[in-house]
Amino acid sequence: MKVKAYCLLLILCFSLSKFVWASEVPAILKTDLPPPELTAKTWILMDFQTGWTLASKDADTQIEPASLAKIMTTYVVFKEIENGNIKFEDMVHVSKKAWRTGGSRMFIEVDTKVSVADLLRGVIVQSGNDAAVALAEHVAGSEDAFATRMNEYGKKLGLTNSNFTNAAGLPDPNNYSSARDLSVITAATIREFPEYYKWYAEREFTYNEITQPNRNKLLYRDPSVDGVKTGYTKSAGYCLVGSALRDSMRLIATVTGTKSGSRRTKEVQTLLTYGFSSYKAVKLAEAGNALKQIKVYMGDQKQVGVGVTDNLYFIAPRAKESQIKTKINAPTSLIAPITVGQELATLDVMLGDEQLTQYPLGAIAAVGEGSWWEQAIDYVLLWFE
Repeated sequence: MKVKAYCLLLILCFSLSKFVWASEVPAILKTDLPPPELTAKTWILMDFQTGWTLASKDADTQIEPASLAKIMTTYVVFKEIENGNIKFEDMVHVSKKAWRTGGSRMFIEVDTKVSVADLLRGVIVQSGNDAAVALAEHVAGSEDAFATRMNEYGKKLGLTNSNFTNAAGLPDPNNYSSARDLSVITAATIREFPEYYKWYAEREFTYNEITQPNRNKLLYRDPSVDGVKTGYTKSAGYCLVGSALRDSMRLIATVTGTKSGSRRTKEVQTLLTYGFSSYKAVKLAEAGNALKQIKVYMGDQKQVGVGVTDNLYFIAPRAKESQIKTKINAPTSLIAPITVGQELATLDVMLGDEQLTQYPLGAIAAVGEGSWWEQAIDYVLLWFE
C-alpha cells in the first residue's frame, strides 16, 4: 500500500511540474544585468528547456503576426503528418485560390501538383503565401477549416492571446497573436518535431527553377542560430522569431513591430546575446545513467536504476551556477514488474533551501516478475518492510 500511495503522489507531482510557458524566471534566478532596451513594439526572450521568460516587454499584447503565423501553419501540418492523416509524399493540387494569393510566393502554378514536403519548404524557407494556402486546403479542405484547426491546436498548446483566420498570416482584424504565444508555438515545434525543425535552418530553397534565400539574416551571421521565421506587413511592421543553441542551452527570441528588416535582425541578436551572456546551462543528469538504485520486490532483479532518457540541463545565472543542487525523491522499495521509462522518482532542483522545479525520473531498465519461489520469499519480506 505504501508503494502504491507513493506512485499516486509521484504522478500528481509530475502533473504539477510540467512546463508552464507563461511563467517568469523565479526571482531568485534573475540576473543582475538589466535587459536591453529595444525599439520593437513587443518582445520576449524565452529559455527553451524551462519555458521561463528571461526578459520581455508587452509579450502578451495582441499583435498582427504577419508571416509568423506560418509557424503555426507548419506545426499543424507536422501534427497531421504525425497523426497519419497526410504524408510528405502526398501530391497537392494547386487551386486557383492558392495560386492567386498575393505577397511572398513560392511560385507554384495553378492546376499542377506539388508534394507536401516541397510546399513545407516553400512556406518555411521562402515564406510562400501560395504554398501555405495550398497546404491548408490539402489538410482541411479549405483555408477556413484549416484556420479552425490552427485554433484547436493553439488551445492544446495553451495559447492565451491568439486567433488565426488564415494560413499565410495575411492582415485580418481577427487574425492575431502575441510575442509569447509565437514563442510557445516555436518551442513546441522544436520539442515535438526536431527532425522537421531543421528545415528552418536552410538558407535557400529552389522550386520551379527559382531560388529564393531565407529572409532570416541571422542564419548567415550567427552559426548558433538555426531558425526561425520572419514576418512583415505594412500594418504589422518587421517581425522575427529567432532561436539559437549554444553549449546545450537554447533560447528563443521574438520581436514584433520593428521599423526595418535590419532592425528586427539586430534586436533578436541583442536578445540572444543578452541571454547567453547572463545565463548558463547546468547539466543535471546524463542520459541513461542511474542516479539512484531502488530495491525491487517480486522481480527477476533485486534493484532498478532511475534516470533520464535525454541529457537534462537547467539554466542559472552565471554568478549562481555553482549553487544549483539536486535532490532525489524516491520510494525505499518497489514491486515488479517495472517497464523501461516508468516514472518512479523525482529530481528536485534546489538553490539553497528553495526548490526551483522538479523533473520525473524513470526506470532505465525493465524488471520482470521473479519466479514463484522468489515472489514467495519477497512476499514474506514485505511484511517487515
